[in-house]
Amino acid sequence: RKGKGEWREHEDARTGEREGESARIPVARCLMRCGRGCSFLRPGVHPMPLLATPPYITPRTSAATAGPATATSSGTCSLRVRLRAPGRSAASSSSRLPRAMAATGADAAAAPPSLLVFSGGTAFNGVVEELKKVTTRVAHVLPVSDDGGSTAEIVRVLGGPAVGDIRSRCLRLSDESTLEALSVRRLLGHRLPLDPSEAKLEWYHIVEGEHSLWDGVSRPYRETIRAFLVYFHNEILRRPVETFCFTNGSIGNFFFAGARIFFQSLDAAIFLFSRVSQIPAESLVLPVISTNDRLTLGCELWDGTIIRGQNEISHPSNGRREVVDKDCNSCSALPSSIKRVFYMSSEGCNLLHEVFPEANHTVLEQLSKVDCIVYAMGSLFTSVCPSLVLRGIGETIASRSIPKVLLLNGSHDRETIGLSASGFVTAITDSLNRTYGDPDKSLKYHPKDYVNAILVPEGGQIPLDVENLASKGIFHVLTVKSVHDTKVGVIFDPVSLIQALTGLISEHMDARLAEPDPLTENVTSVC
Repeated sequence: RKGKGEWREHEDARTGEREGESARIPVARCLMRCGRGCSFLRPGVHPMPLLATPPYITPRTSAATAGPATATSSGTCSLRVRLRAPGRSAASSSSRLPRAMAATGADAAAAPPSLLVFSGGTAFNGVVEELKKVTTRVAHVLPVSDDGGSTAEIVRVLGGPAVGDIRSRCLRLSDESTLEALSVRRLLGHRLPLDPSEAKLEWYHIVEGEHSLWDGVSRPYRETIRAFLVYFHNEILRRPVETFCFTNGSIGNFFFAGARIFFQSLDAAIFLFSRVSQIPAESLVLPVISTNDRLTLGCELWDGTIIRGQNEISHPSNGRREVVDKDCNSCSALPSSIKRVFYMSSEGCNLLHEVFPEANHTVLEQLSKVDCIVYAMGSLFTSVCPSLVLRGIGETIASRSIPKVLLLNGSHDRETIGLSASGFVTAITDSLNRTYGDPDKSLKYHPKDYVNAILVPEGGQIPLDVENLASKGIFHVLTVKSVHDTKVGVIFDPVSLIQALTGLISEHMDARLAEPDPLTENVTSVC
């Protein structure tokens, strides 16, 4: 800023637009040039905060703070790149991290590990709270093809991508430190009654601002949230041909849908929801496909059968509007095991209608720089694999030399009956290689290029065929303490799981620190 009311662009981050055009300077480009998180806008335009803190390069000249690979002899100095996590003290981060993560020096302790997690919207939610205590630098990658529950009703009437899994993860990551934050979380996490008449009546009380759920929500938050609920309701009224059913509807889903339609952008809706629910800035909730259109998941069975729709694959409802029951014993078995999953056009019903959407570029960017990749427990073929079959995902994962960890389920579901641990690895490998799709789009990587460690819940039902895993090049298999859930059976103990996961990352960092750095091994001075 040169003077009062006068703005100028950074010299190294010019966009070349003609004077008078409204455009934001690319922040990433500015970071590459000057190392600062600059965000230059036209006068009067409010800068949007960065979702991640940029790297800062700090000189180190003291032998007291030098690490193992730092030259400290007379006349030399070294450069050390660190990531600063805003809002977290060094003590709170380092106290829960293994040795390799709590690097020497007080400043370095503020950089917890970064992870990318492929998951659905249910199973991994139970671990999120514990993971937040260790690190908030997590990219949660979720599918947008869910067509069950209240999400199905929104998609049926208003179209667009499914937002249920994204909303569920956002709520788990939301702030709980104040009474207002808890009130907002309670409001957006509320579900309407199962009775259609009661559900509609309660919805009207909420959207009119008269419900007790608004208690504790300040006026700015109330007006922001209610505005998008009203906009959602208005969109429903504009479609008189389709009668919307509010049964078991999620207020968070309605808010999400209203924001997405208003902005015509799923990413903008996620940004708004993240700010309203006060999700940590370093935590990213990413749709694996950034789209404003409806996506349909299909699967091909080994007997040639094609099934259309995620809910029909995992929890078929036979066309009835009812609450999804995720108990594997509540539905009939598949006629044959699953060969692969793929995306279909909205009106498609066979392999001729397969489509190939692009992966979210932010997901690919995060994959290229995180410290660990996690394939979470949950519905293997309808929650995890839909994020793996996209072009660019397999290529990027195979190129990384980091922990790539599979969290094995504690019990079978409709999709995985008969699979062993090596069968899970094969399904992930085939999805990332796109083995059974277009041969021109397939890859030839080995299982060990995608999975190099497996965490297994103690007492789980999935057979652990260690010899088959070894034949695939996977030798790191750890058993983790488990607990029993009355609905799904054996699940990971969250505390033990996060300890095991951070231990794997720590071991990898220790091994990397022990190796000479080819970029600095022969450097004697950088001053």
